Amino acid sequence: MTTNNPFSVSLCVLCGFIKSSLLIGTVLLLASCGDNSDQDNAIRFGISTEPATLDPRYVTDAVSTRIARLLYSRLVKFDAHYRFVPSLARWKKMGPEHYRFTLRPDRRPFSDGEPVTAADVKATYASVLDPASASPQRTSLTVIDHMQVVDADTIDFYLKRPDALFPGRLTVGILPRELIGKNHPFNRDPVGSGPLRLVAWPDDGNLILQRRADGQVIRFITVKDPTVRVLKLLSGEIDLVQGELPAEIIDWLRDKPSVRVKRVRGDTFYYIGFNLRDPATGDALVREAVAHAIDRKDIIKYLYRGMARPAESLLPPEHWAGSNDLPADSYNPALSRRLLRQAGYGPGRPLHLEFKTSTNPQSLRLVAILQQELHEAGMEVSIRSYDWGTFFGDIKAGRFQMYCLSWVGLKMPDVFRYVFHSKSVPPAGANRGRLDDALVDSLIEKAENTQALDAKAAIYKRLQQRLHALRPYVPLWYQDNVLVMRRGLTGYTPAADGNYDALARVRFAKP
Repeated sequence: MTTNNPFSVSLCVLCGFIKSSLLIGTVLLLASCGDNSDQDNAIRFGISTEPATLDPRYVTDAVSTRIARLLYSRLVKFDAHYRFVPSLARWKKMGPEHYRFTLRPDRRPFSDGEPVTAADVKATYASVLDPASASPQRTSLTVIDHMQVVDADTIDFYLKRPDALFPGRLTVGILPRELIGKNHPFNRDPVGSGPLRLVAWPDDGNLILQRRADGQVIRFITVKDPTVRVLKLLSGEIDLVQGELPAEIIDWLRDKPSVRVKRVRGDTFYYIGFNLRDPATGDALVREAVAHAIDRKDIIKYLYRGMARPAESLLPPEHWAGSNDLPADSYNPALSRRLLRQAGYGPGRPLHLEFKTSTNPQSLRLVAILQQELHEAGMEVSIRSYDWGTFFGDIKAGRFQMYCLSWVGLKMPDVFRYVFHSKSVPPAGANRGRLDDALVDSLIEKAENTQALDAKAAIYKRLQQRLHALRPYVPLWYQDNVLVMRRGLTGYTPAADGNYDALARVRFAKP
């Protein structure tokens, strides 16, 4: 694929589109005969995987996290620039290691009718901090030394050390103290103070919630195959589908009179990762050659149908700690070949690379395009695809040269420690490429020890410049978040991070 010959890209995309269109066409007649009625007048939301748990202390997958946000209230939330702002509570910094949180007077009670109090907040965070609970949320909260309930509306947090980002860590949904003490099964029977409550969960593929404000029923219906999800949408069996649809199917849906397509700029970050301990990919010249061999603009145009934007860093430029002045890696295969020659590779000694990926069809499609582009720049790349468990296990263990993955829903800039600090090699973190750079470590630690947010942001920008020069990752793009909704519904606008919060507002349009 080249800029002056995009046909090879469009051909790859077209093949996938033809397959999807043929499948749609063969069953479209059945879809047009679907029954649009629904006995409980529910709004039906199609998802690709069922939630693993509805206990906010244990959510890790995207679907569970997004549904838990509807069931439980959190002390803080994030604005459009990823700054933490009050949600269930406001806070005051009483000292470098002392924060006071005051619950909103107009807060909703729990879904069982009991009021939310500061004692519930303390019990929730105490349970997360208890090592016996094995909560995956615990790591980010170990800065808490102890908590003290001042009154029913007020709780004080005392820290082990100053932490200017501390309020942004308090995003765990609040649980009732009494039920925590009784080991209530929140994973299947949630009791929270969010805008929705559980009605029934008859099977893994059918979760039924109800809006507490107006009684509107929301059904989450699991349909793993994206084409089948689209067919159910067109037949009226599903009302909304968000994300996880091939771009060509989304494009195809734009012309369907029964649905509307909504798109917002997203923050899901796609990248190519390298093993820096490998003789080939550990060479900075090779990584730079890879960066200049990839035509991101053409891939976004043809594979993603324009529904993405180029990325230069883990954090999007609109993030308060993001950087908007990083140089873009230009598409320049000739420069890639020169860099490879400097690294000692050429016709007499070609560079052979192995690219690992999962068996996900969309991932395979992308990696096949990347393979062709790297070939045109003088690199011979073999693709190795595995089931998700094997693939991800190899990535964490460092058994790879190159791979492609994404980061979803990043909010806090201290993610840089988790991803790039030399002490964050798995299982201690997600430094999967085994980066070990003294300046990177120093900047991460300096940012953590800086309390003024403006000064902290400036350090993180310097860190991103250093990472851009080292290229432990090649940033690819941020993918947009797209919603497809049946006409007759209003009030749903998709969010950049893909959350489902708008289900608290979506409604059937009045006739």
